[in-house]
Amino acid sequence: MTYVVVDACIKCKLMDCIEVCPVDCFYEGENMVVIHPDECIDCGVCEPECPVDAIKPDTEGDQDAWVELNRKYSEVWPNITLKGEPPADSAKFESETGKLEKYFSEKPGEGS
Repeated sequence: MTYVVVDACIKCKLMDCIEVCPVDCFYEGENMVVIHPDECIDCGVCEPECPVDAIKPDTEGDQDAWVELNRKYSEVWPNITLKGEPPADSAKFESETGKLEKYFSEKPGEGS
């Protein structure tokens, strides 16, 4: 089992999960973060930290596409170990659904 970040993070990118991760397996994109599934130790401490419920165990429902998205981008985006500033308009997107198709950016974030 591993944890994955799903579309609820896109355009919110609140990053409350970052500093609690004991193995620093988060990677930063322009408008979301992802978890490297091979580095995640399945401890689960990040899941309750996310205020928008964007972190899910890969065993919850059909998360295969999210596992692959997290894997792909964690291999090209910079590692992030410190919580950064969320986008100024993040609250506007917190309850929106279908964000992957509308807003996902392949661009890397700044990392830390």
